Amino acid sequence: MPEAPLVVQRPERWDASFDPDMTEAEVDRILSLPPFKDMDAKAFAPRIPLRGIILHDTRIRRFGNGEIIVRQGDYGTSAFMIISGSVDVVLRPGLPASMLGRRESKRKGPFRMMAQLWSSWKHPESFNVSKLKQDKQFREERDQDEVRVFLQDIPRVLQNHKTETMGPGEFFGEMAALSRMPRAATIYGKSDEAELIEIRWQGLRDLMRYDGTLRAHVDRIYRERALAAYLRSLPLFAHLSDLDLQKVREKTEFATYGEYDWSGKYKKLVKSSGAVPAAKEPVIAEEGDYPNGVIMIRAGFARVTQRMGHGHRTLNYLGAGQYYGLAEIVHNWRRPEAPIQLQNTLRVIGYTHLLIIPTSVMEGVVLPGVPKGRLPPPMEPTPSRRVGSAPNDATARIGPDLLEFLTENRFFNGTAAMVLDLDRCTRCDDCVRACASTHDNNPRFLRHGPASGNIMVANACMHCADPVCMIGCPTGAIAREVAGGQVVINPLTCIGCEACFRNCPYDAIRMVEIRDENGAILLDNQRKPILKATKCDLCVEQIGGPACQRACPHGALLRVNLNDLDTFAPWLKR
Repeated sequence: MPEAPLVVQRPERWDASFDPDMTEAEVDRILSLPPFKDMDAKAFAPRIPLRGIILHDTRIRRFGNGEIIVRQGDYGTSAFMIISGSVDVVLRPGLPASMLGRRESKRKGPFRMMAQLWSSWKHPESFNVSKLKQDKQFREERDQDEVRVFLQDIPRVLQNHKTETMGPGEFFGEMAALSRMPRAATIYGKSDEAELIEIRWQGLRDLMRYDGTLRAHVDRIYRERALAAYLRSLPLFAHLSDLDLQKVREKTEFATYGEYDWSGKYKKLVKSSGAVPAAKEPVIAEEGDYPNGVIMIRAGFARVTQRMGHGHRTLNYLGAGQYYGLAEIVHNWRRPEAPIQLQNTLRVIGYTHLLIIPTSVMEGVVLPGVPKGRLPPPMEPTPSRRVGSAPNDATARIGPDLLEFLTENRFFNGTAAMVLDLDRCTRCDDCVRACASTHDNNPRFLRHGPASGNIMVANACMHCADPVCMIGCPTGAIAREVAGGQVVINPLTCIGCEACFRNCPYDAIRMVEIRDENGAILLDNQRKPILKATKCDLCVEQIGGPACQRACPHGALLRVNLNDLDTFAPWLKR
C-alpha cells in the first residue's frame, strides 16, 4: 500500500521575518500611529493581513547622533518613518565620498602611469597595511551582525552644508525602495536617539496595494519632490508652462511590474541553462490594444516584441528615459480619422518602474506645443510596415539571434560590457596583462563568458544601469562614481560580507584573501583570513579609459553600453 503523501504548510514570504524579535506589543504600538491606525484591516487579503505585514515586514530601529541611516547614491530596499527624535537630511552640497565609506575620485599622474610598465607587486592582492586605515571622519561599529557607520565632528563637517530636519511622523526612502533608484540624499540621526520604523519593500508594496492611505502619501510626496524635475529634464516636456506641467503631474500614473529580486532568479536560470521565453514575461501593454497613454520607463528595462507565428520575436528593449506608445498616439492625434492600435507588445524584463501619461493629457496638453523635430516622423500602418513594428536600423544590423542572446542574458543592463569578437581575437592575452599592470599586477576580469556566434560577453563588471550588487552594502564600500557612473569598490571600507558578490547576476565580483607586502595573508582577531571584494573598475583612475580595450592589437575588444545599439551595431559590421 503506498504511503500517504506528506502534507506541509505552503511557505510564506515572511517565514524569514524582517525582525525575528518583533513583539506583539511593538505591533500594537505601530498600529496606534498614523497612517497605520487609519488603514482598513478588512481591506487586506486573509493571507496577507495588515497585522501580519507589520509583524513580519517592519522593524523598529534606533539611531544615535551622527549615525548614517541612508547614504546618497546607495540602492536601498526599505523605507523609514520617524517615531520619535529627529534626523537631518543633507541637501547640498553632498558629503565627501570618504565620509560615506567610498573611494575618493582621483587620476593617476603621468609618472605613476609610466611606472606601471616596470613595477609590479611580488604577491597577489597585496596591500600596504598602513594604507588600509579609514578616514578619521568615518567611524564603523559592529553590533553583532549589524554594521553601524557614524559621522564624526558633525558641526565642523556640516558647517558649509545645507540641511533640513525631519521629525516624528515623516516618511523617507519610499520611492527609492519601490523603484530601486539611488537614494537622493544622505540622512543621519540628529537627536541622541532617533527611533524609526523601517519597512522592507515587500511590506511597503502590500500596504499600498490593499489600502489607499499610504499610497496617497507616497504619490503626493513623489509628485511634489521629484516628478516635476524629472519631466522637465525630458525634451518632450521641456516646453510646458508651470501650469501645464502641473496638469501633467496630477494625471501621471505610477506602476511597477516584474520581480524586485529578479537577479536571484536569473542566477538560478543560468545555472540550470534555462531561459525565460518572452511569452512568460509580464505584459505591460499588448499589440492590438488601444494606446491609453505614453509609457515612460523610469527605472529598469522592458522588451518590445511582436507576434510571429505562434510565438514572439524581440524587436528592441527599452531602458530608463525611453517611451512606448508615443508613435501611435502622435499618429492618432495627427490623423483622428484613421486611428491605429498599438503595433507591438511591451513586456517586463526583471523589475520595471513606469510613469504613464494618459492619451487625453498628451493630446490636450503636451503635443500641441511640442516643437517640430521632437515628435516621431509620420509613419503609415501598412501590411509591410506598421507603426513601430519594424526593427530600427541598429537592431536590423545586429540581427535577431544576437538581439535575443543579449536580451535573454540581460546584457542590456550593462553600460560598459566587455564584448569580444572571437573571429579577431587571437588569445594573445594583451588585454589581461594590461589590466594587471593597471591594478598592481591583479587582473580584474576573466576572458571568458557566454557567446553567440563569434560574439562573446566576458565575465567583467558591466557597470550596470540597474546595479543590484549595490543593494545591501552595509558600509557604502561599493558605489557609483559621481562623474562617470562607474561602479567601484573601496577596499578601505569593504568588510568582506559578500553581499555584492552574492547579488551580482553576472558573476563579475570575486572575493579574495588579501596579503601584506611580504605575502602573508592578513587575519582578523578570530584568526580568519580577511576577504575583500574585487572587480573591474573600468580603469577609473587611468587617463585614456579601460586599459583592456586600448591594449587589444586587433580591435577585437569593445567596452560598450549595450542599451545603446546605435554604437554597438557599427562595431559589429566594421
